[in-house]
Amino acid sequence: MGIQGIINELVMMWVLVDPIGTVPVFLAVTSGAGKQHRRMIAVRAVAIAALILLFFIIAGKIVLQALGIPLTSFQIAGGIVLFLFALTMVFGPSKAETDLEEAASAEKAKSVAVYPLAVPSIAGPGAMLGAVLLADVPGYDLVDEALNIGVTAMVLVATLVLLFAADRIHRLIGDSGVSVLSRVMGLILAAVAVDSVIVAVSSHFHLAGVGQGLGL
Repeated sequence: MGIQGIINELVMMWVLVDPIGTVPVFLAVTSGAGKQHRRMIAVRAVAIAALILLFFIIAGKIVLQALGIPLTSFQIAGGIVLFLFALTMVFGPSKAETDLEEAASAEKAKSVAVYPLAVPSIAGPGAMLGAVLLADVPGYDLVDEALNIGVTAMVLVATLVLLFAADRIHRLIGDSGVSVLSRVMGLILAAVAVDSVIVAVSSHFHLAGVGQGLGL
């Protein structure tokens, strides 16, 4: 995997995890907590999300192989699903607006770090699918797996940093800023999803020189 591939994967996971969109959700479910308690919740939420995404990075390819599903088929299906997911980011309510509705009843949950922070705010369905799509190389490559884990870890560390600075960020950009950023990220994700489908189709039919822009 080259530098461009790493950058593409980093962009995809950043958009899918959407660390900035998680900030309003975090503020809502930790509104009554002290500073130290909020930091503990943030660490726990990111750690749980990391374990979930790590599972999908490592086991996703194994499950596909066990089911006899070609990687290109999953890439095409995954690209289509990601594109539809991107459309909801562009035209629908932002992740913050959607998850805040669930956050109102999150106090009934056993732990807000698990729900709605770790799942579905950080490690949502899109992020889980993206974790599987990171494994885009046939066979098992230890270096490639390490890079995939490293890319995901970078996004999660950035998420943790943003959660620690949640109050300042929200005061700076407000709810409107979060909504605008969510839609911009949706456009980027749509482009990544389309190119992922193009690359998978060209690989399946052995078409040279097709889909080399954002291809993962």
